[in-house]
Amino acid sequence: MTRAVIEMPRKKHSIEFVIKRIYEDASDQDGFRILVDRLWPRGMTRERAALDYWGKELAPTHELRKWFGHDPQRLKIFDERYRAELNNSHQAAWEVIARAEDSSRITLLYAAKDPTCNHAMILCDWLQKFYPTKAHHED
Repeated sequence: MTRAVIEMPRKKHSIEFVIKRIYEDASDQDGFRILVDRLWPRGMTRERAALDYWGKELAPTHELRKWFGHDPQRLKIFDERYRAELNNSHQAAWEVIARAEDSSRITLLYAAKDPTCNHAMILCDWLQKFYPTKAHHED
């Protein structure tokens, strides 16, 4: 699990972002659970997913996702292109995050198998830069 604590604008408390694979069991410690994939994860039921929100608008576009194909050799270019997409739709990101108004933790859920080659880790890093106050990683 990757964690980042970020103090959100217009908030009086910090929010911890946690990246977690959707196939891991839901936990009370997850806080507000957001699926950040555009496609529904294979074999996952809505009950088991225990989502608070499906943030399709935070996922890469269909074209970018297909081009990337989780190929580690394309990760650097994918990272740049995905961040450009996020920069063009940052209002949508804020609206999704605002849904978790009272949560101190937001869990970004993804279905990819590789924990080091996926869009959720890029999204978490982008959120840290988008909401730049008091951001740091916890290991």
